[in-house]
Amino acid sequence: MGAVIMHNVMSVDGFIADANDEVGPLHDWYFNGDDPIVGGVDEQYDHSGSGSPFKVSSASAEYVRSTWRTIGAIVMGRTLFDLVNGWEGRPPAGDHVVVVSHRPKPEGWHPEASYHFVDDVKAAIDKARALAGDRTVAVNAGDVGAQILAAGLVDEVAIDVVPVVFGSGKRYFGAIDGRHLLEDPHVVIQGEGVLHLRFRVRR
Repeated sequence: MGAVIMHNVMSVDGFIADANDEVGPLHDWYFNGDDPIVGGVDEQYDHSGSGSPFKVSSASAEYVRSTWRTIGAIVMGRTLFDLVNGWEGRPPAGDHVVVVSHRPKPEGWHPEASYHFVDDVKAAIDKARALAGDRTVAVNAGDVGAQILAAGLVDEVAIDVVPVVFGSGKRYFGAIDGRHLLEDPHVVIQGEGVLHLRFRVRR
């Protein structure tokens, strides 16, 4: 089985979006370089939502490409699914998506897409692992990601830290309760306008 990695872009004070789910400058680094992110990305769909392709610094490009290539399945919450309409059935990386939601898949929504709706975080990880095989399961941070971490199902925490202070909003670790220890970072990459960090979860 591949690793389960919780990931998101984050402000230095721990937020992944403001209270209205706007990311503000958190994604600016996706457009501040010359290297396009390719490999595993469906270039026929605008995943950036900006009309412009992702172009990052060379340091970020190497890291993001290698990370995205390993992803077999993405686990996300219903809020993000609704915000991006599930990327119209074309995830930015991997072949499968598992949505944690008490509501079913919208009727008639992209029946060709490998999107699976479950109402329990453990069931979501079990399903994602089965779909991903030996590839990585990428878990979006926030409330659902925090529940998966609290359940002891996350192997690594990956954070792209952007130099901005939000002050309030949606937290990377949601409303997680209790202490969770991580190892020292085994990935530290300085991009332009972003610092890429990865930590293994201490068992």
